[in-house]
Amino acid sequence: MLLPGGGLGMNSMMDDMNLIQQAQRHHLVVRELGEEIDLEIGPGDDDPAFANTPLIGGPPREPSAEDHDESKNMVMVSQLPSDDQDMSKGQPVKRKKKVVKRWREEWADTYKWAYVDVKEGTARIFCSVCREYGRKHRRNPYGNEGSRNMQMSALEEHNNSLLHKEALRLQMASKDKIIADKPIYVKALMSKTAGSIVEAALKRDPHEVEFIQSLQEVVHALERVIAKNSHYVSIMERLLEPERMIVFRVPWVDDRGETNVNRGFRVQFNQALGPCRGGFRFHPSMTLSITKFLGFEQTLKNALSPYKIGGAAGGSDFDPKGKSDNEVMRFCQSFMNEMYRYLGIDKDLPSEEMGVGTREMGYLFGQYRRLAGHFQGSFTGPRIFWSGSSLRTEATGYGLVFFAQLLLADLNKDFKGLRCVVSGSGKIALHVLEKLIAYGALPITVSDSKGYLVDEEGFDYMKISFLREIKAQNRSLRDYSKTYARSKYYDEAKPWTERCDVAFPCATQNEIDQSDAISLVNSGCRILVEGSNMPCTPDAVDILRKANVLIAPAVAAGAGGVVAGEFELNHECNSVNWSPEDFESKLQEAMKQTYQRSLKAAADFGYQKESPEALVHGAIISAFLTLAQAMTDQGCV
Repeated sequence: MLLPGGGLGMNSMMDDMNLIQQAQRHHLVVRELGEEIDLEIGPGDDDPAFANTPLIGGPPREPSAEDHDESKNMVMVSQLPSDDQDMSKGQPVKRKKKVVKRWREEWADTYKWAYVDVKEGTARIFCSVCREYGRKHRRNPYGNEGSRNMQMSALEEHNNSLLHKEALRLQMASKDKIIADKPIYVKALMSKTAGSIVEAALKRDPHEVEFIQSLQEVVHALERVIAKNSHYVSIMERLLEPERMIVFRVPWVDDRGETNVNRGFRVQFNQALGPCRGGFRFHPSMTLSITKFLGFEQTLKNALSPYKIGGAAGGSDFDPKGKSDNEVMRFCQSFMNEMYRYLGIDKDLPSEEMGVGTREMGYLFGQYRRLAGHFQGSFTGPRIFWSGSSLRTEATGYGLVFFAQLLLADLNKDFKGLRCVVSGSGKIALHVLEKLIAYGALPITVSDSKGYLVDEEGFDYMKISFLREIKAQNRSLRDYSKTYARSKYYDEAKPWTERCDVAFPCATQNEIDQSDAISLVNSGCRILVEGSNMPCTPDAVDILRKANVLIAPAVAAGAGGVVAGEFELNHECNSVNWSPEDFESKLQEAMKQTYQRSLKAAADFGYQKESPEALVHGAIISAFLTLAQAMTDQGCV
């Protein structure tokens, strides 16, 4: 039986409409989780068995009556006489080449090796090693490529496949092709010279995403400086390579008697201005890339401060959460067994960072003193007997608010009555809340790794004390809402959708992405003060700048901790008991100098004071010129 002619015409019209809709969709660049994308479902170059199977499918679906009718019709067409078959051959057979799927969050978490990018106007799933798409990169290494059961496992098997291993081998052997673990955002640069610096870094360290992101921001800020003096290109190339990188094994025994192994890091980035200063971070996400990025940022931050010292960073992928005091002590002692030989008053002195507080610094210093055999040197840590200043913990948080106050004063405003959103709930975030309250602002949020807490009435000193108690007991911020009924805790969310005037991201790097930046702009935010290093992704920075949101960079605004650390190490200061008023006065003066240096450097290179880029670029320019002068004076070392 022949298919009705009207049915053919209707199907043709529907196919045309589908193609038009797909073409319209292809104009969208898909970057976010949860959005729709078009995936290739055509046959692979070397695998015809996949011709009629879905790329990513759920459980096998029972054929419906509609599918059954369609297959019957296809059989009937194939059984037509030869003349009719010739006629049907002349009619172009349209079949859909695309299928719409959802890039689900759980899927993205499961298959870390894949990423989405646009190829010839169509969003594809790429292998992050091969940088290729198509079915030949999803083959089952054990055969049986066309089976239904293999459809979901093929993606999971990819990392073990021979094709993938071959791509990995070629990646290691290649000197020309730049391959990364995940897509690296490459900023458009005005000059070829600045671009060559980034390109060289990408070829050398293609997998270090956080470090590449950080150096791109710095190179972008220095374009005008490099354009004026080509001598700075060689200086920048030397600066981007750390003086010393230490990676080591940290074995330790837990309370059950089981052996555990973590990895320790210390990157002494640059000592042209003096001995290194920089934090130890204990967090499961720690990698060499993050350590280098933190060391690079610390080098610039220290160079911009009134005290000229070198920069470093370090830590481990050890997670102190949920560990007993004895477990933390055993880990810290094992960590210091390797680290102590690189530390000293004239070499490198660490300070606390994420996951490292009074307890950890005490254990680290105790083992250092035991191994070094003397008490020379000082670790900068809060409320421990070898520290000088008693206000070390407050310095960074207070310094952020002091810096923001200087920015507001230039706009003829102050903090009184301004709504402020703060992320994080550690030492820096809680001290930011304290000083905002003192200045008459209304801080309304804090956050942790599970979500954020909002109190529309604003926090006060009693509420902050309660927050500290919650954190000290390792409880969730959710418990705050049980005491203060008008507050609310939002699971798996960020505070950037709350209406605000000033934002203080104080949690971790890249906590504000593109959608968060849009939320901040829509929420009325006009100033963003970076409490954590590199809190915004490059896409987020672009959106904030286009919306004229003023950004106070961590390189400048976060210099309070550097200032307090130098107070501690100054022998004259150590012999004096600093009152809170005296200490805050010194800290305010140091933050004012940092602010003015940043604005002056920006003005010297043509950035207007009102520009959202002025403080960011000015801070980096001032820090770089200080480092470049020292590196030039000392020769090629």
